[in-house]
Amino acid sequence: MAGPRTASLVELECRGVTGPVRMLRRRKGRSPRESLAEKRRRARKILRRLAAAYPDAKTALNFSSPLELLVATILSAQCTDTRVNQVTPALFRKYRTAADYARAAPGVLERDIRSTGFFNAKAKSLRRAGAAIATEHGGRVPDTMEALLALPGVGRKTANVVLGNAFGKDEGFVVDTHVGRLARRMGLSRETDPEKVERDLNELVPRGQRAMAAHRFIFHGRQVCHARRPLCEKCPVLPLCPRVGVA
Repeated sequence: MAGPRTASLVELECRGVTGPVRMLRRRKGRSPRESLAEKRRRARKILRRLAAAYPDAKTALNFSSPLELLVATILSAQCTDTRVNQVTPALFRKYRTAADYARAAPGVLERDIRSTGFFNAKAKSLRRAGAAIATEHGGRVPDTMEALLALPGVGRKTANVVLGNAFGKDEGFVVDTHVGRLARRMGLSRETDPEKVERDLNELVPRGQRAMAAHRFIFHGRQVCHARRPLCEKCPVLPLCPRVGVA
């Protein structure tokens, strides 16, 4: 004779039994299976709670033009936004146009951005991107995903940052280390590749909400959902989070 059937996560949630749900989630260490429609509904609830928790979320990089934001975003790779913001005021006064970066003397631009790390590679990207913008786009940073991705040193993350924050175009989802970690931990994606994570998030978050959603994920990752010791007891989305990978 078969023993009593164990209730599923969905059944437990429908009954309002949250304690056992959390225990089961922690034990299995993975997110419950959901249909795409169910995941979209949960994602909407998560984003509403994050919106209430971080109403003033925005990019931490300081800029006053699309070119400045593009440069700052390139410099932010493997570097904190705080450090980038310390470097860019003098940099932006010295290099005012894309052509200025393109014709920067060897060693000079590298010295100007040295403290951001990986300065040789970043200087090469800035020179080449500056030359492309100056010669192919009349000195203006392009405002389409295709044209931005064609610039040397520009990937989807940088392109999404520029489009969403400098041009107000909500094309895709910015996926940095915080966003990738939260997407997996909240069971919104199982991927580790940023472009695949973005694909999953774009399926869940409609265009027009992605730029702001990314800002709120980043704020939440910095303040609460830390990589090693997330502050789950302070988390506004805990009831909606399967805590994938959290011991």
